Amino acid sequence: MGTIGGGGIGMLLIVLAVSCITGTNPLALLQMVEESAPQSQSAPTGAPSGDPAAEFVSVVLGDTEETWNRIFQSSGRRYQEPVLVLFENAVQSACGSASSASGPFYCPADQKVYLDLSFFRELDQRFGAPGDFASAYVVAHEVGHHVQNLLGVNRQVGQAQQQTSRAGANALSVQLELQADCLAGVWGHHANRKQLLDEGDVDEGLQAAAAIGDDRLSRGRASPESFTHGTSEQRSRWLRLGLSTGDVNSCDTFKANTY
Repeated sequence: MGTIGGGGIGMLLIVLAVSCITGTNPLALLQMVEESAPQSQSAPTGAPSGDPAAEFVSVVLGDTEETWNRIFQSSGRRYQEPVLVLFENAVQSACGSASSASGPFYCPADQKVYLDLSFFRELDQRFGAPGDFASAYVVAHEVGHHVQNLLGVNRQVGQAQQQTSRAGANALSVQLELQADCLAGVWGHHANRKQLLDEGDVDEGLQAAAAIGDDRLSRGRASPESFTHGTSEQRSRWLRLGLSTGDVNSCDTFKANTY
Protein backbone atom coordinates (compact mmCIF):
# COMPACT_ATOMS: atom_id res chain seq x y z
CA MET A 1 0.00 0.00 0.00
CA GLY A 2 1.21 3.55 -0.67
CA THR A 3 1.97 6.23 1.85
CA ILE A 4 -1.20 8.32 1.71
CA GLY A 5 -4.64 7.38 0.48
CA GLY A 6 -7.58 9.51 -0.62
CA GLY A 7 -7.31 11.78 2.44
CA GLY A 8 -3.91 12.93 1.21
CA ILE A 9 -5.43 14.27 -1.99
CA GLY A 10 -7.91 16.39 -0.08
CA MET A 11 -5.11 17.70 2.10
CA LEU A 12 -3.00 18.58 -0.96
CA LEU A 13 -5.93 20.49 -2.50
CA ILE A 14 -6.54 22.43 0.70
CA VAL A 15 -2.86 23.21 1.24
CA LEU A 16 -2.38 24.44 -2.32
CA ALA A 17 -5.54 26.52 -2.16
CA VAL A 18 -4.50 28.17 1.11
CA SER A 19 -0.99 28.69 -0.29
CA CYS A 20 -2.39 30.51 -3.35
CA ILE A 21 -4.61 32.74 -1.22
CA THR A 22 -2.08 33.59 1.49
CA GLY A 23 1.17 33.37 -0.45
CA THR A 24 2.52 30.97 2.17
CA ASN A 25 5.11 28.34 1.24
CA PRO A 26 3.13 25.08 0.76
CA LEU A 27 5.92 23.08 2.45
CA ALA A 28 5.50 25.21 5.57
CA LEU A 29 1.75 24.61 5.51
CA LEU A 30 2.29 20.88 5.14
CA GLN A 31 4.57 20.95 8.16
CA MET A 32 1.83 22.66 10.20
CA VAL A 33 -0.69 20.03 9.07
CA GLU A 34 1.73 17.24 9.91
CA GLU A 35 2.36 18.61 13.41
CA SER A 36 -1.37 18.91 14.18
CA ALA A 37 -2.53 15.62 12.64
CA PRO A 38 -2.25 12.05 13.97
CA GLN A 39 0.80 10.21 12.71
CA SER A 40 0.12 8.08 9.64
CA GLN A 41 0.66 4.34 9.92
CA SER A 42 1.95 4.27 6.36
CA ALA A 43 4.68 6.91 6.42
CA PRO A 44 7.46 6.40 3.87
CA THR A 45 10.28 4.13 4.99
CA GLY A 46 13.21 6.13 6.30
CA ALA A 47 11.24 9.39 6.42
CA PRO A 48 12.83 12.04 8.66
CA SER A 49 10.38 12.85 11.44
CA GLY A 50 8.45 16.06 10.78
CA ASP A 51 10.31 16.83 7.56
CA PRO A 52 7.91 18.93 5.39
CA ALA A 53 9.71 17.89 2.19
CA ALA A 54 9.16 14.23 3.08
CA GLU A 55 5.48 14.96 3.73
CA PHE A 56 5.19 16.79 0.41
CA VAL A 57 6.73 13.84 -1.47
CA SER A 58 4.34 11.47 0.31
CA VAL A 59 1.32 13.54 -0.72
CA VAL A 60 2.52 13.62 -4.33
CA LEU A 61 2.95 9.84 -4.26
CA GLY A 62 -0.57 9.50 -2.87
CA ASP A 63 -1.94 11.53 -5.76
CA THR A 64 -0.09 9.37 -8.30
CA GLU A 65 -1.65 6.32 -6.66
CA GLU A 66 -5.15 7.72 -7.09
CA THR A 67 -4.46 8.55 -10.73
CA TRP A 68 -2.85 5.25 -11.70
CA ASN A 69 -5.44 3.19 -9.81
CA ARG A 70 -8.12 4.89 -11.89
CA ILE A 71 -6.23 4.48 -15.19
CA PHE A 72 -5.48 0.81 -14.58
CA GLN A 73 -9.08 0.09 -13.55
CA SER A 74 -10.36 1.68 -16.76
CA SER A 75 -8.37 -0.90 -18.73
CA GLY A 76 -9.37 -3.85 -16.55
CA ARG A 77 -6.06 -4.03 -14.71
CA ARG A 78 -5.12 -3.80 -11.04
CA TYR A 79 -2.57 -1.23 -9.97
CA GLN A 80 -0.12 -2.40 -7.32
CA GLU A 81 1.11 0.65 -5.44
CA PRO A 82 4.87 1.09 -4.97
CA VAL A 83 6.60 1.68 -1.65
CA LEU A 84 8.43 4.96 -1.08
CA VAL A 85 11.83 4.76 0.63
CA LEU A 86 13.55 7.98 1.70
CA PHE A 87 17.25 7.72 2.51
CA GLU A 88 20.31 9.78 3.29
CA ASN A 89 23.80 9.20 1.88
CA ALA A 90 23.36 5.53 0.92
CA VAL A 91 20.76 2.78 0.77
CA GLN A 92 20.55 -0.96 0.10
CA SER A 93 17.84 -2.13 -2.29
CA ALA A 94 16.97 -5.41 -3.97
CA CYS A 95 18.77 -3.97 -7.02
CA GLY A 96 21.98 -3.42 -5.03
CA SER A 97 23.48 -0.59 -3.02
CA ALA A 98 23.28 3.04 -4.11
CA SER A 99 24.52 6.40 -2.86
CA SER A 100 23.06 9.88 -3.01
CA ALA A 101 25.20 10.49 -6.09
CA SER A 102 23.05 7.98 -7.97
CA GLY A 103 20.01 10.21 -7.67
CA PRO A 104 16.40 8.98 -7.32
CA PHE A 105 15.75 5.51 -8.69
CA TYR A 106 13.18 2.76 -8.95
CA CYS A 107 13.99 -0.88 -8.24
CA PRO A 108 11.76 -3.34 -10.15
CA ALA A 109 12.90 -6.24 -7.96
CA ASP A 110 11.26 -4.86 -4.81
CA GLN A 111 8.86 -2.36 -6.46
CA LYS A 112 10.17 0.52 -4.37
CA VAL A 113 10.90 4.15 -5.24
CA TYR A 114 14.11 5.38 -3.59
CA LEU A 115 14.58 9.10 -2.99
CA ASP A 116 17.24 11.10 -1.20
CA LEU A 117 15.63 14.42 -0.25
CA SER A 118 18.96 16.19 -0.82
CA PHE A 119 18.38 15.65 -4.55
CA PHE A 120 15.54 18.17 -4.49
CA ARG A 121 17.85 20.80 -3.02
CA GLU A 122 20.36 19.93 -5.72
CA LEU A 123 17.64 20.23 -8.36
CA ASP A 124 17.19 23.82 -7.28
CA GLN A 125 20.73 24.88 -6.42
CA ARG A 126 22.80 22.93 -8.95
CA PHE A 127 20.42 22.37 -11.85
CA GLY A 128 18.43 25.58 -11.56
CA ALA A 129 15.05 23.84 -11.50
CA PRO A 130 13.23 25.10 -8.37
CA GLY A 131 9.58 24.72 -7.47
CA ASP A 132 7.16 22.18 -6.05
CA PHE A 133 6.13 20.75 -9.40
CA ALA A 134 9.77 20.22 -10.36
CA SER A 135 10.06 17.98 -7.29
CA ALA A 136 6.71 16.36 -8.03
CA TYR A 137 7.91 15.56 -11.56
CA VAL A 138 10.86 13.62 -10.16
CA VAL A 139 8.54 11.50 -8.01
CA ALA A 140 6.12 10.97 -10.91
CA HIS A 141 8.99 9.93 -13.21
CA GLU A 142 10.08 7.18 -10.82
CA VAL A 143 6.46 6.09 -10.44
CA GLY A 144 6.41 5.99 -14.25
CA HIS A 145 9.11 3.32 -14.06
CA HIS A 146 6.88 1.39 -11.66
CA VAL A 147 4.03 1.59 -14.17
CA GLN A 148 6.40 0.27 -16.85
CA ASN A 149 7.34 -2.60 -14.56
CA LEU A 150 3.69 -3.55 -13.98
CA LEU A 151 3.05 -3.45 -17.74
CA GLY A 152 6.07 -5.67 -18.46
CA VAL A 153 8.00 -2.98 -20.34
CA ASN A 154 11.08 -3.19 -18.09
CA ARG A 155 11.38 -6.93 -18.67
CA GLN A 156 11.02 -6.59 -22.45
CA VAL A 157 13.62 -3.84 -22.61
CA GLY A 158 16.03 -5.82 -20.44
CA GLN A 159 15.74 -8.83 -22.72
CA ALA A 160 16.22 -6.70 -25.84
CA GLN A 161 19.29 -5.01 -24.35
CA GLN A 162 20.98 -8.37 -23.90
CA GLN A 163 20.63 -9.08 -27.61
CA THR A 164 22.05 -5.87 -29.02
CA SER A 165 25.18 -3.71 -28.99
CA ARG A 166 26.11 -1.27 -26.25
CA ALA A 167 24.90 1.64 -28.37
CA GLY A 168 21.65 -0.23 -29.02
CA ALA A 169 21.22 -0.96 -25.32
CA ASN A 170 21.77 2.72 -24.52
CA ALA A 171 19.16 3.70 -27.12
CA LEU A 172 16.65 1.36 -25.48
CA SER A 173 17.48 2.89 -22.11
CA VAL A 174 16.77 6.36 -23.51
CA GLN A 175 13.41 5.19 -24.84
CA LEU A 176 12.60 3.68 -21.45
CA GLU A 177 13.45 6.92 -19.64
CA LEU A 178 11.56 9.11 -22.10
CA GLN A 179 8.50 6.92 -21.69
CA ALA A 180 8.74 7.40 -17.91
CA ASP A 181 8.87 11.16 -18.54
CA CYS A 182 5.73 10.90 -20.66
CA LEU A 183 3.99 8.82 -17.98
CA ALA A 184 4.93 11.49 -15.43
CA GLY A 185 3.19 13.93 -17.76
CA VAL A 186 0.10 11.70 -17.85
CA TRP A 187 -0.12 12.02 -14.09
CA GLY A 188 0.41 15.79 -14.40
CA HIS A 189 -2.44 15.98 -16.90
CA HIS A 190 -4.85 14.39 -14.44
CA ALA A 191 -3.54 16.57 -11.59
CA ASN A 192 -4.21 19.58 -13.79
CA ARG A 193 -7.81 18.43 -14.38
CA LYS A 194 -8.23 18.63 -10.61
CA GLN A 195 -6.85 22.18 -10.84
CA LEU A 196 -3.72 21.29 -8.88
CA LEU A 197 -1.45 22.87 -11.50
CA ASP A 198 -1.11 26.19 -13.25
CA GLU A 199 1.02 27.24 -16.22
CA GLY A 200 3.91 28.11 -13.93
CA ASP A 201 3.87 24.61 -12.45
CA VAL A 202 4.07 23.06 -15.91
CA ASP A 203 7.05 25.25 -16.71
CA GLU A 204 8.75 24.07 -13.52
CA GLY A 205 8.37 20.45 -14.57
CA LEU A 206 9.63 21.14 -18.09
CA GLN A 207 12.59 23.03 -16.67
CA ALA A 208 13.42 20.11 -14.39
CA ALA A 209 13.22 17.63 -17.27
CA ALA A 210 15.52 19.82 -19.37
CA ALA A 211 17.96 20.31 -16.50
CA ILE A 212 18.73 16.61 -16.21
CA GLY A 213 19.08 15.79 -19.92
CA ASP A 214 22.19 13.83 -20.89
CA ASP A 215 23.46 16.64 -23.12
CA ARG A 216 23.08 19.22 -20.34
CA LEU A 217 24.70 17.03 -17.70
CA SER A 218 27.64 16.04 -19.90
CA ARG A 219 28.11 19.65 -21.09
CA GLY A 220 28.71 18.38 -24.61
CA ARG A 221 31.53 16.05 -23.58
CA ALA A 222 29.62 12.84 -24.35
CA SER A 223 28.41 11.47 -27.68
CA PRO A 224 24.69 10.77 -28.25
CA GLU A 225 25.47 7.05 -28.54
CA SER A 226 26.43 7.06 -24.86
CA PHE A 227 23.26 8.80 -23.67
CA THR A 228 21.02 6.71 -21.39
CA HIS A 229 18.27 9.15 -20.40
CA GLY A 230 17.70 11.44 -23.38
CA THR A 231 18.54 15.02 -24.26
CA SER A 232 16.97 18.04 -22.59
CA GLU A 233 14.80 18.60 -25.65
CA GLN A 234 13.65 14.98 -25.73
CA ARG A 235 12.81 14.85 -22.03
CA SER A 236 10.85 18.10 -22.14
CA ARG A 237 9.02 17.06 -25.31
CA TRP A 238 7.85 13.70 -23.97
CA LEU A 239 6.86 15.18 -20.63
CA ARG A 240 4.84 17.82 -22.48
CA LEU A 241 3.18 15.13 -24.62
CA GLY A 242 1.97 13.29 -21.53
CA LEU A 243 0.82 16.55 -19.99
CA SER A 244 -1.17 17.51 -23.07
CA THR A 245 -2.79 14.15 -23.81
CA GLY A 246 -3.14 12.37 -20.48
CA ASP A 247 -3.10 9.18 -22.57
CA VAL A 248 -0.78 6.27 -21.77
CA ASN A 249 -0.98 5.14 -25.41
CA SER A 250 0.68 8.38 -26.51
CA CYS A 251 3.77 7.40 -24.53
CA ASP A 252 4.98 4.56 -26.76
CA THR A 253 8.52 5.81 -27.36
CA PHE A 254 9.46 2.40 -28.78
CA LYS A 255 7.15 2.76 -31.78
CA ALA A 256 7.75 6.47 -32.41
CA ASN A 257 9.47 7.33 -35.68
CA THR A 258 11.74 9.68 -33.75
CA TYR A 259 12.15 9.92 -30.02
